[in-house]
Amino acid sequence: MMSRIPFLAALAVTLVALLVPRLFAADDKVHEAKVVKAGDGKLTLTMKGNDQKHTHDVAKDAKITLNDKKAKLEELKEGSTVKVTIDDKFVITKIEAHSVATSEYVLTIEDMT
Repeated sequence: MMSRIPFLAALAVTLVALLVPRLFAADDKVHEAKVVKAGDGKLTLTMKGNDQKHTHDVAKDAKITLNDKKAKLEELKEGSTVKVTIDDKFVITKIEAHSVATSEYVLTIEDMT
């Protein structure tokens, strides 16, 4: 009986460690948008299907990628398409961006012949 208590306690701690982040992440929302302005810890966007501008703080530890490579907020240019994850306090925690050229024009070898 005594040998089961440490096992059950370890199991409970493991379950809590795995489930709690998911509970908090459930509040995060993912939106598709276009960049209007980026820099100084803020990102101004127009959401897909809406021309109204929205400005959000960007978390200091936000994961930012541009064309699938690690990037800085200041590298995002006006017109770039982005997928942003926004937490329940309206702070951006993740940005997946594609530059204007790659988001609007996709050429294949066949197109060039």
